[in-house]
Amino acid sequence: METVPTALWVVVLLVALAIVFDFMNGFHDAANSIATVVSTGVLKPGQAVVFAAFFNFIAIFVFHLSVAATIGKGIVEPGIVDTHVVFGALVGAITWNIITWYYGIPSSSSHALIGGIVGAVIAKAGAGALVATGIFKTVAFIFISPLLGFILGSTMMVVVAWIFRRTSPNRVDKWFRRLQLMSAGAYSLGHGGNDAQKTIGIIWLLLIATGYTSASDASPPTWTIVACYAAIGLGTMFGGWRIVKTMGQKITKLKPVGGFCAETGGALTLFLATMLGIPVSTTHTITGAIVGVGSTQRASAVRWGVAGNIVWAWILTIPASAFVAAIAYWVSLQLY
Repeated sequence: METVPTALWVVVLLVALAIVFDFMNGFHDAANSIATVVSTGVLKPGQAVVFAAFFNFIAIFVFHLSVAATIGKGIVEPGIVDTHVVFGALVGAITWNIITWYYGIPSSSSHALIGGIVGAVIAKAGAGALVATGIFKTVAFIFISPLLGFILGSTMMVVVAWIFRRTSPNRVDKWFRRLQLMSAGAYSLGHGGNDAQKTIGIIWLLLIATGYTSASDASPPTWTIVACYAAIGLGTMFGGWRIVKTMGQKITKLKPVGGFCAETGGALTLFLATMLGIPVSTTHTITGAIVGVGSTQRASAVRWGVAGNIVWAWILTIPASAFVAAIAYWVSLQLY
């Protein structure tokens, strides 16, 4: 593929934009990893945020860069991407993130990014430039990841309830308060592992397109990896409190046992997806798990109205960010 010589300032600007997106991803999705610990009262909000940020960052040592490779090489035909496409994709994703954050709707930063890439690429070269298998895998997991979260969360809840059926509720509560620290840590690890890689993937895409890295390299430059993990960790530290409330209390009231089951179910789903190299939404996964846990008590324990609003935001995410991205792509052509 031919690489287009691009002014260094354009590349620097776009990398900075990608890091901003990553920071916002932490900021926006911080809620997922800590909502349950905070709403069950195990950690104070301030402690929880630092706790989650730490695990976000150390995920760098745990997971292979398979998700980054999917985004960097598996969604769009190489040679299509240029700086305009990357600009469009990032602006589309960031805009949608700001809108959903403002209204306190947990939508998915990951799918906003995928939607952004899709919109900008279609605006440039039509739908034929997309890699069907990569898109299909990602879209399929929009439905699979919350479902898997739901199944794992509710199954664990039933199993735990059966194991501790003769133990006094207070003792169970005390044990699971401690165990919840483990499950929240695991979930934050999964969040860092899957989400930071999405940004690594888009920076990698940009560096290949502009000729700063070769397409045959097995992994992107180390600085991109460290910068992205650091940005998501920092974003989590400054996390968004608006969304924590929706996730932890509005969908269903959680006790430490429920929190533990939801996070463990969510974490297992994320680990699986990251190993398979599929970019999934941490938001969808934990929401599915929380609904699963709530539904084991009784169907009425879940506030289906709130859950319904969330689902609408999900269905809209890819088309909405794709639309903004297509406009941003066109604008960037006028700019430089």
